Amino acid sequence: MLKAMDESKPPQRPVKKSTRLLYAGRRPEDQHGVVNPPVYHASTVTFPTVAELEAAQRDRLNRVYYGRFGTPTSFAFEDAVAELEGGDRAVSLPSGLAAITCALLAFLKAGDHLLITDSAYFPTRKFCDTLLAGLGVETTYYDPTVGGAIAGLMRPETRVVFVESPGSLTFEVQDVPAIAAAAHDHGAVVIMDNTWSAGLYFQPFAHGIDVSIQAATKFIVGHSDAMLGTVTTTNDLFETVKWTAVGLGICAGPDDCYLGLRGLRSLTARLARHQETGLALARWLEQRPEVETVLHPALPSFPGYDLWKRDFTGAPGLFGFVLTPCSKDSVAAMLDGLALFAMGFSWGGYESLILPTEPGKSRTAVPWPHAGPCLRIHAGLEDADDLIADLEAGFRRLEAAR
Repeated sequence: MLKAMDESKPPQRPVKKSTRLLYAGRRPEDQHGVVNPPVYHASTVTFPTVAELEAAQRDRLNRVYYGRFGTPTSFAFEDAVAELEGGDRAVSLPSGLAAITCALLAFLKAGDHLLITDSAYFPTRKFCDTLLAGLGVETTYYDPTVGGAIAGLMRPETRVVFVESPGSLTFEVQDVPAIAAAAHDHGAVVIMDNTWSAGLYFQPFAHGIDVSIQAATKFIVGHSDAMLGTVTTTNDLFETVKWTAVGLGICAGPDDCYLGLRGLRSLTARLARHQETGLALARWLEQRPEVETVLHPALPSFPGYDLWKRDFTGAPGLFGFVLTPCSKDSVAAMLDGLALFAMGFSWGGYESLILPTEPGKSRTAVPWPHAGPCLRIHAGLEDADDLIADLEAGFRRLEAAR
């Protein structure tokens, strides 16, 4: 990629990804020298001759043809995301869930079988248990820690194996290379929800993944002001995904793609801060008497730490922790009075969030082993000491309400 860089002057050493992300998807020479790709609001695209109209129809997935197929804004964003994740092509969609559902529908039909991790994002499960089931696709949930033994769950009709590592509520780290190898031995496509790593801390295609999904709403956008999803894949599978999106009539809006591009430019710097703050909070929480266990893959005490250290290059600020058994009212007393941590359904923005979760309610393959209340933290860009002080005051309220 790096289309905007002067190829006649190659760098003296390999360019780091943090540098590549500043240039990916940019072509200032096509935009009067403007640094950022402009926002194209477009539906109709006109052609001066019948010959050019017909040429566009023959190549409509690779050029500006009609707004729903893509614009220079969405193409720039998709090029940058493919660069980020190490894939060949990407498709932009209006939300993370749209990316998940589009990817699954691209490779599944009536009579097929899907294997999906028991730690998957709840809306993913909901889609599988309702709409996919109604279309005649059977879903089996598997233990996230199964590794290569997933081969024993494969059937002749298994078409897709879905991984999410770490799980967005429970944070199990999966042995993705082993799962991918077993799935490929049986001819299945391996799809990954890679949102936790933002595509920066885990390279899916280097670990056997065929299709990588992100809720770009989260870390890529980074400012809690856009809904956006991405599906990144190989050249061989791109048309299957893109034609599914076209057939479903779904595409990302140009303004949201622009916000995704803006977020990508600062992604490495922001994730480093999220990581630093998240680890500071996690280590502090490990020492608290109110906390039974901290669910952070980058902590040596976490069961999946060795896999995380082998496959990942970092950890963002999203993690969980389990409280020692206490009442719902005491948890509410803790959370209701927090000054910096807000409660909300998302993560990846500049602001810190905290959310009570109930992982045991949706698990079907493996029971959730913890009895105490669970909380999930997204460590934002605030000062870590201020966030710790806010949590410390919350623990005092929790103890007073026990």
